[in-house]
Amino acid sequence: MIGIREENAETTLSNETEDSENMDSNSTAKSLVVYFSMPETTEPENMSREEGLSTVVIDGEVLGNTQYVAYIIAENTGADIFRIEPVTPYPLDHSELEDIAQKEQSENFRPEIAGTVENIEQYDTIFFGFPNWYYDMPMIMYSFLDQYDLAGKTVVPFVTSGASGFSDSINTIKGMEPDADVVTDGLSILRNVVQDSESDIIEWLTEKGFV
Repeated sequence: MIGIREENAETTLSNETEDSENMDSNSTAKSLVVYFSMPETTEPENMSREEGLSTVVIDGEVLGNTQYVAYIIAENTGADIFRIEPVTPYPLDHSELEDIAQKEQSENFRPEIAGTVENIEQYDTIFFGFPNWYYDMPMIMYSFLDQYDLAGKTVVPFVTSGASGFSDSINTIKGMEPDADVVTDGLSILRNVVQDSESDIIEWLTEKGFV
């Protein structure tokens, strides 16, 4: 069972801690987990249906679905972690979040990202994770791909969803990063089984040669 590795994760989330400002000089890792996750509550009890579908609770701590998958990948590959977060935080309320997500998508809007990946050139492999929002990546993932050139890197997409999997997002990633080696059979986890998916994730990582 994953131990969440909070101490380790906090020092590798380059947009969350002061220590991680030195990540480029201190890290010897050649893999990076880049992810966006949006848990709709921080309270582990008395969740609504929507809140429960967006979260995993481990030892009383609420994690977003994609966040949990990202932690398992980092735990088993030794990768650094960068959590994509917007400068203007998204609301936790499900209806408000839906309205904003759909508006961003319809306007092809690029939310500004808080924090940066230091020295992204050092990474050979980028695990790239997100929830499926309305048959697409959240628009903040587009912001990341606009901001960083991943040419020459292996990009490994992973997604959490209700039933839609990646939709057409892998082709979108390939189109936005034409000089990257984008893994076309990425990791897709259904949101209703995320909490019990650790062994499946590790098996997938092993089969792909990342462990």
